[in-house]
Amino acid sequence: MAVKDENAKQSCLLGCAVAGGIAGVVLAAALFIVMDYGSAASIFLGGLAAVVLAVLMMVVFCRELPAPIDQGFTSANPPVKPSEPKATTTTATSAAAATATATAAKPAAAKSKAKKPAAKKPAAAPKAAAPKAAAKPADDGKPATLKKARGGKADNLKEIKGVGPKLEKLLNSMGYYHFDQIASWKKKEVAWVDENLEGFKGRVSRDEWVKQAKILAKGGDTEFSKRVDKGDVY
Repeated sequence: MAVKDENAKQSCLLGCAVAGGIAGVVLAAALFIVMDYGSAASIFLGGLAAVVLAVLMMVVFCRELPAPIDQGFTSANPPVKPSEPKATTTTATSAAAATATATAAKPAAAKSKAKKPAAKKPAAAPKAAAPKAAAKPADDGKPATLKKARGGKADNLKEIKGVGPKLEKLLNSMGYYHFDQIASWKKKEVAWVDENLEGFKGRVSRDEWVKQAKILAKGGDTEFSKRVDKGDVY
């Protein structure tokens, strides 16, 4: 509701306060009787609701309308609309100029496209070196593996201290059959095998497999391998 004078505004504020108070009393009674709230809590909540509702109603219904903006237009002096024909003419002229430019540019673009294939042919050869990117997945540290033992006969990996029958089977299943495979492992590869030996993590570095495998791969013996050959172990 728009309030035009001070008396009407005062009446509006009073009406909103009364309406808020009535709503608060109704809410307090409902809380006390229906919701089984205590009297103090019911009165407090009802009063709070009355204040909030009254303030909201005053803001919504008792505010003054802003004064109308005088734009200086009268029936004798109506606002002048921009001349649309001129804009249309300008737009048409711009469109015609753009079309002419695009038409003139097409032959040049066609000539440019015709010349490009000849320049690209010499540059096609260097792309053949791309297969190197396929080596990246091997950067996870996993050592090279074999599908089966060379010559159909695997080395006795149990000659390496720390490798028992069960661990030898696990290594074979992972693709490791020979001393020279283990002897070639670098630090990154040792770390990978250490992490992926299920139930035997850390055995490669702890028992120095690479050091032992280097000796055994050359046909030498270690103190442990001599005991295995005599049957003192396993």
